[in-house]
Amino acid sequence: MIKVKVFPSAGKQEIIKKSEDSFEIWVKEKPIQGQANRAVISALAGYLEIPRENIRLIKGFKQRNKIFKINGFNHRPIKKRILLDFKAGK
Repeated sequence: MIKVKVFPSAGKQEIIKKSEDSFEIWVKEKPIQGQANRAVISALAGYLEIPRENIRLIKGFKQRNKIFKINGFNHRPIKKRILLDFKAGK
């Protein structure tokens, strides 16, 4: 599970790690008809280097604070990558 605080309608696209399993993500898309949610999924997929289809929003569909689940993928490499990036200050 990954916790994300989303900032829709932002003037930038950016991902900031707050801890091993939580992020803040700014997206340009508006929170209309799932546009911002789709943009966040795309951003996470790019960051984690996994297909978008492996990321599912499970909580917070219309809220700023969301929880995503990574499906059909070995979680260990993802957790390791996030932890290594976090320790490196990325």
